[in-house]
Amino acid sequence: MADHPYTHLPEGAFWSPSVAQRHMLDISGLWHAPFPIAPRDRFVTFGSCFAQHFGRALAARGFQWQDEEPPPEGLAPDTARRLGYGLFSARTGNIYTAAMLHQWVDWALGLRTPPELVWQGEGGRVHDPFRPAVEPGGFADTAELLASRRATLEAFRRSILTCNILVFTLGLTESWLDRALGVEFALCPGTLAGRFDPARHVFENRAFASVHADLTQAIEKIRAARGGKGPRVILTVSPVPLAATMSGAHVLVATSGSKAILRAVAGQVASELSRVTYFPSYEIISAPPFRGSFFEPNLRAVNRAGVDHVMTQFFAGVPDNAQGRAQEAGTDSVEALACEEEILGSFGPRG
Repeated sequence: MADHPYTHLPEGAFWSPSVAQRHMLDISGLWHAPFPIAPRDRFVTFGSCFAQHFGRALAARGFQWQDEEPPPEGLAPDTARRLGYGLFSARTGNIYTAAMLHQWVDWALGLRTPPELVWQGEGGRVHDPFRPAVEPGGFADTAELLASRRATLEAFRRSILTCNILVFTLGLTESWLDRALGVEFALCPGTLAGRFDPARHVFENRAFASVHADLTQAIEKIRAARGGKGPRVILTVSPVPLAATMSGAHVLVATSGSKAILRAVAGQVASELSRVTYFPSYEIISAPPFRGSFFEPNLRAVNRAGVDHVMTQFFAGVPDNAQGRAQEAGTDSVEALACEEEILGSFGPRG
C-alpha cells in the first residue's frame, strides 16, 4: 500500500474507530487545552445561559472562578440568583450575541458611553433594556437602575482586565436594536419589559462577517486595554435551540442556521487569534452519535447527564497536573439556569 498523509493520522481523525465503534459515553479526546490551565488561574465566564454551567463546574472543582459582583451580604442564595447574582462573573445577565459582548466591552473600557435608557414598567418601576431580568420586579427609579448598571460595568471591567482565562459562550445570531441609539438589547422590547416601537426597534439576524467582526474586536480591545497581554480565551457555542425565531424560517431551520454561523465564527476566530481555543460543548450535546439523549423531553433544555458529560470532557482536556480536586458530582442544577430568551417561547400557539 502506498504511503500517504492519511496513514499517519491518529485514531481520532477517523469516524469509524473513534465514533461509530464506541459507546457514545466512550467517545473521548474531543478537546485538548492548547495553552496552560491551572486551578490558580482566574476564570471569568459570560455569554448565553449555558455559560452558567462553566462557572459552577470550575468552582466545584477547585478552580478560581471570579465573581466580581457578589450579592449583598445576607441575601438568601435563591433570591440572589433570581436577581442575577452569581450567574456570571458580573451581573450582566445573559450576553447572547457577539455584538452584545462587544457593546459591554466598549462601555466598560470607556470607548462608548451607554445611553441612559430605561424601560418603563408597572407602578413606576423601571427595567434595564440591557439586563431586563436582573431585577424581575424592576428598579424603583431611573437613578437606582443607572447606579446598578454602573456597578455592573465596573465589575465587568475588573473581570476582563484581571482574569487569566475568559470563557465566552455564543448563543444567538438574532438580535433587536434601537435604530436611533445604535445599541442592541438583550431581548425584543415588549416581551419581558418595555414597549415595542416598530418605528424605532429593528430586528437583525447577524451574518458570519458581522459576528466575526464583533467577536474579534471584543477580544482585541480587551487585550489592548491590558497592554497586549492576556487573557487566554475559551469560546463555546450553546447547544440550546432557539425558543422562537423572527427570521421567517421554521424554528428548526433557523436554529441550524444560527448555530452553524456561531460554530464557524468560533472556529475561525480560534484559528486566527493567539491564545484562543474552541471547546465543543455544542457538538457534545447535539452531534448525531449522542442521539439527542442529553436533552430534556422539550428537546431544548440540556439535562444533568448532558451537562456533566460536557464538563467531564472539558476537564479531561486540561493537563493532568493542572486539574483541580473534583468535589461532589452532580451539584449543578439545570433547572436553576436563568434564560431570558425562554419567554419568547410563551407567545406562540399551543399544540
